[in-house]
Amino acid sequence: MGSANRRTSASARPLRTTGLLLATGVLLGVVHPGQAVQQPVDAGSVAANVSHPRPERPSATDTTAPFAMWLQGVREEALLRGIRPQIVAEALDGVEPVARILRRDRAQAKPSVDKEASIKRRLTPAMVRAARRQLAAHGALLRRIEDTYGVQRRFLVAIWGLESSFGRLSGRQPMIPTLATLAYDPRRTGFFRNELLAALEILDRGDIALAEMRGSWAGAMGQPQFMPTSYLAFAQDFDEDGRADIWTTPADVFASIAYYLKHHEWSSDRTWGRPVRVPSSRRAAIAEAAPPRGEGCRAVQEMSQPLPLSVWDELGVRRANGTRLPHVDITASLVRTNPSTAYLVYSNYEALLRYNCAHGYALSVGLLADYATGTVHR
Repeated sequence: MGSANRRTSASARPLRTTGLLLATGVLLGVVHPGQAVQQPVDAGSVAANVSHPRPERPSATDTTAPFAMWLQGVREEALLRGIRPQIVAEALDGVEPVARILRRDRAQAKPSVDKEASIKRRLTPAMVRAARRQLAAHGALLRRIEDTYGVQRRFLVAIWGLESSFGRLSGRQPMIPTLATLAYDPRRTGFFRNELLAALEILDRGDIALAEMRGSWAGAMGQPQFMPTSYLAFAQDFDEDGRADIWTTPADVFASIAYYLKHHEWSSDRTWGRPVRVPSSRRAAIAEAAPPRGEGCRAVQEMSQPLPLSVWDELGVRRANGTRLPHVDITASLVRTNPSTAYLVYSNYEALLRYNCAHGYALSVGLLADYATGTVHR
């Protein structure tokens, strides 16, 4: 890592989080057309001499309560976490489920079988040219951040470009209604309820105004597209103005990406990996020597067990130009994007998967970083 300075100690750590963290489940389902709705009890149909128990608040596993009743539970939990009442009221008053958010969520495209085609769609010549321009335009700032966090600047720009088109397309959805909608939906209630509460904590800290807290339909915010919990853990105030602004401040955007990767064990003296050739005659031997991992997110499960580069060389894997692999003491895993294309990836690649666990994404980051700096894998 580069030389230490005052900014290193001040900004190379996550911003403070506050509040009582409660163990919760949740939540409640959205009522769709044609779905049965639980009707209230008609008091007139019950014998007069039967005592009626006081209605109970829905439990964390209730999936039928009306949205307003569910939202009241969120209010109460936010207050228990120490979020100021005026912030809770300002953020949640008048919030209703947003139907188009659910439509977008349920219309997500399935991962492409041919990941190489997906990569080529992302890494257009215009994208590569833009990455080169941004590296030059922010050169001095990126050098300082690279020295502070030990993450090579080309990867910061590549992630920035893929996440928000270099800050141009960071999302326009108001975050609180978006997260409330996703949290009320029964499929990932626990995850998004926690994100909603984290977003309220961000507002309570004064890092962003409610009207300016915008992002994607999936709940990711700002130019690095952080989920609210990731913001609380990794967002950086690199320009030391008192708040981590991942929406409009390049210094904070780059530093936040860098700190995220650093936290996930990025090595400053390594790259991400390289394209390779795998002879068809050696595929059976390779499958036996390095089977899929089978654990972790889907992309990690698909990766081979890691082997030293020297072993891959012995197994017949070659550089993209057909020559022997370099003599470097490093382990690597094999990733296939289609039947004819493969990569050997190093530990830094796994940090990229922590950002977005998809091979199409992580490979696009690595290749864009290389293309933007003229790196040619031979």
